[in-house]
Amino acid sequence: WYQRRVREAVVSTQSTGGDEYFTFLTKCKEPKACTILLRGASKDVLMEVERNLQDAMNVARNVLLDPFLVPGGGAAEAALAYRLIEKSKTIQGVGQWPYRAVAEALKVIPKTLMQNCGVNTIRTMTNLTAKHATGGTSWGVDGDTGDIVDMKTFGIWDTLQVKCQVMKTAIETAILLLRIDDIVSGVKKMS
Repeated sequence: WYQRRVREAVVSTQSTGGDEYFTFLTKCKEPKACTILLRGASKDVLMEVERNLQDAMNVARNVLLDPFLVPGGGAAEAALAYRLIEKSKTIQGVGQWPYRAVAEALKVIPKTLMQNCGVNTIRTMTNLTAKHATGGTSWGVDGDTGDIVDMKTFGIWDTLQVKCQVMKTAIETAILLLRIDDIVSGVKKMS
């Protein structure tokens, strides 16, 4: 089987500029594997390129396994924060504070994007919240200019799988810290 496939492919040998020669099989019919050759000016550059390639392949794998996307640029976090604040307004007393706390924590993502762009964070966050208040759930931050843009038309998407995992991890970490805080304060009261 393998010999038949090699006969059908175009075989070429090329030098990479040094003493190294590589054999390439191209134009294979029904290929089962792929090799990616990475080159860099230094070991550090090569390791960074490899890390970026690994990240890109993981994103592609995640999309294939769970093909659901959400708008990027902090749009998903801003929309969820807005909905949580609206929900907290319907609850009386201290029961509303967990909703508000999670909403404020979610706003860190779009605020960080705004700060990295050098725009006025308070004014831009107010504009983003206003966009979400009018029913737009896909408005986020352009990571280059700091402008508020519709991520659907801008073409910036995040995988739902990663977003869900980040939310779960953050909430589980907060619960763990609260439990540790309860244990420590209980020990202090006993002594």
